Amino acid sequence: MDTLVTSAIDTERLTMRCPRREDFEEALAMWGDPKVTRYIGGKPSTREEMWSRLLRYVGHWQLMGFGFWVVREKSTGRFVGEVGLADFRRDIEPSFGGSKEAGWALAPWAHGKGFATEAVRAALTWAEGRFGPERVVCIIDPGNEASIKVANKCGFREFSRGTYKGEPTLMFERLPRAR
Repeated sequence: MDTLVTSAIDTERLTMRCPRREDFEEALAMWGDPKVTRYIGGKPSTREEMWSRLLRYVGHWQLMGFGFWVVREKSTGRFVGEVGLADFRRDIEPSFGGSKEAGWALAPWAHGKGFATEAVRAALTWAEGRFGPERVVCIIDPGNEASIKVANKCGFREFSRGTYKGEPTLMFERLPRAR
């Protein structure tokens, strides 16, 4: 459990901490919103799917020492969304080859405020400090222009196009900076 305690992050406007059981209802509301899932799976999540996601997030922290954070607005405590890194072992070509995969999803009220960029940058900085410089990947639906902008602002560049679960997918990578 020590990993969970030491992995909290504060940014200028956000607090990021490991998921807890009490985050479930707010996360379910976000993942149940068609505006959020339009480009992530295409359909709102059920309670059962959200519970599996929460367990997967906690499991990442326990098994891998990294995972997704629950993001809250510092000034209000309001649920912003989830941002983090994972090893989903996706059946995707080209393979990610063991690279950590960045991901982000925000509640509709938080869209367009720069929260995703702020949180993703913080997660990447945390990961580099913990694991050293390494390649990080992400996948984005080609229609999700907002997430493509976030990825580009955070140093990701498209390296391939393909399909994932039968849907067109853009694959991005962020390579370690030369020292």
